[in-house]
Amino acid sequence: MKKNWIYPLVLIVLLLTSLSSCKKDASSSKKDPVITWTNPADINYGISLSSAQLNAKADVDGTFVYTPSSGTMLNIGANQDLKVDFTPSDAVNYNSVSKTVKINVMGIIFNPDLVYGTMTDQDGNEYKTITIGTQIWMAENLRTTKFNDGSDIPLVTDYVAWSSLTTPGYCWLNDDEANKVIYGAFYNFFTVNTGKLAPVGWHVATDAEWMALLYYEGGLDVAGGKLKEIGTTHWLTPNKGATNETGFTALPAGERFENGYLTGLADISCWWSSTVNNSAEAWIFDLGYNYPGANRESASKIQGFSVRCIKD
Repeated sequence: MKKNWIYPLVLIVLLLTSLSSCKKDASSSKKDPVITWTNPADINYGISLSSAQLNAKADVDGTFVYTPSSGTMLNIGANQDLKVDFTPSDAVNYNSVSKTVKINVMGIIFNPDLVYGTMTDQDGNEYKTITIGTQIWMAENLRTTKFNDGSDIPLVTDYVAWSSLTTPGYCWLNDDEANKVIYGAFYNFFTVNTGKLAPVGWHVATDAEWMALLYYEGGLDVAGGKLKEIGTTHWLTPNKGATNETGFTALPAGERFENGYLTGLADISCWWSSTVNNSAEAWIFDLGYNYPGANRESASKIQGFSVRCIKD
């Protein structure tokens, strides 16, 4: 009687072994999709991830899930991982696969050989500061959206509206707040002239204070290079004469024209002084990518320029 149970048991074992083998054969015949995705170009800090970076492609249909996801703002740093998990629509014949690439998130390049201080504005933004001669300057462009009495500065993005302003207003480079941390804000002179733009204990530099800085660094013909951030991460080539030996770390945010149009990114730095030239204009200072010097010019109060503050 015992032997009668052996044969069915053997048949069951053989059947299970066969089914297991079939499953393994079926699994081993599935293919890995080919994912095409190269390391994205460097981005500036403040730029959120988008399809410009998260753009993997596969040779079969399916769904992509990115880590970090679109809309994420990465911290400053090199060789940061971007990962995609791909699930094929045809799960019978294809496996799920993953791929990882690297991205660099660039910040402001300060002078590593100098000691910077810090200060905070009325909006809670923190800045590096630098001592040059007897002056203490902000080493970054102002980016506050509030006056130092706590009231809001009007944000004006419309070109026509900007061109007709006779009251305070500010905007971001390319009207994109993502540019805030690197480049700061553009303000018209009516904002500067309130006397309430700079944080308490600081003020927008006067024409005389700008000239004192430039002459301390050798004069208009050569001082510009000593103020500019080095390299071409933000400046156009050749960024002539740039050493940033002062630690001032000038960045080429560009400007907003009288007609409201934005221009000059990577090309030019422009800052208001707090000094009026005439009823329609005030003094400004600018640096360019293709010369080592600095310029002092008179500009319409309607225009939008960057602002650097100096300690009282």
